Amino acid sequence: MPSKFRVVAALAFLGTASAAHAQGYPVHAVSLVVPYAAGGPTDTIARIMAARMSPALGQTVVVENTTGAGGSIGVGKVARAAPDGYALSIGNTGSHVFNGAIYQLSYDLLKDLEPVALIASNPQIIVSKNAVPAKDLKGLLAWVKSNQDKISLGTGGAGTAAHISGVYFQKVTGTQLQLIHYRGAAPAMQDIIAGYIDLTLDQAANSLPQIRAGKIRPYAVTSKSRLEAAPEIPTVDEAGLPGFYMAVWHGIWLPAGTPKAVVARLNDAVVETLADPGVRKRLADLGQEIPQRDQQSPAVLGAYHKAEIEKWWPLIKQAGIKAD
Repeated sequence: MPSKFRVVAALAFLGTASAAHAQGYPVHAVSLVVPYAAGGPTDTIARIMAARMSPALGQTVVVENTTGAGGSIGVGKVARAAPDGYALSIGNTGSHVFNGAIYQLSYDLLKDLEPVALIASNPQIIVSKNAVPAKDLKGLLAWVKSNQDKISLGTGGAGTAAHISGVYFQKVTGTQLQLIHYRGAAPAMQDIIAGYIDLTLDQAANSLPQIRAGKIRPYAVTSKSRLEAAPEIPTVDEAGLPGFYMAVWHGIWLPAGTPKAVVARLNDAVVETLADPGVRKRLADLGQEIPQRDQQSPAVLGAYHKAEIEKWWPLIKQAGIKAD
């Protein structure tokens, strides 16, 4: 057989093998790697997704928390994993966008990851401890400007969305606050509730339960529209800080090189999960906005991921934000 026909035959065999692999996939449990600690917003979303994706796939989806370096260790674990569909990366703007401008990564966020689907997006909420005297955002801004040398703003860690938002907040308001980095959003929120720090900008998934319990005070949502889950909280445009937008979105990725049929199988499971009324309610209760069905494809996540990197990396580098 001529060599060119042998090559064609080999390629055909590989394609058939890949399809056969996808038809039997998955044959055992799938790992969903969360690059942050248990109890935080990403972990909460991951557990909601995993519980419903398990019956959709016919195998258990196990949530695995792999923390460290602002989420880059967990993402790297999946980027270097075998491209067989058994290691999934769930993450957000911080782990899959900001980190590339902050850390010297051993992997490429675009080239080494295969997009599966955009899951949800939500803005942050500007919140304070209850002892802060300001009752609305305009009052908060006046208080911050008058007391900036005494005010602390907590973040979920260097390079997280709360950190980027905090730097952005200082730039927009012309203030200089004391930024305090924690090992995750949950401990930062605990210190807000306890009154040890003054402010934070946090995902609705983490803030809303504490707001509803009356343990912290909300001022505004960092988006153009109000949250369906908390329509009583005004937007930054309405409250007095127009244009101060920051959305924290979540997606799921696989290692690059995963067979397209496997990617499609997992995308189907995500789409089925996001269509489930129970899942939609739980995510909505956390302030999450689920993308429309036509926005849940691998191609949409890939394009959005690239656009977000192009948007935020120059700002992060200009501000000189580095990992601790």
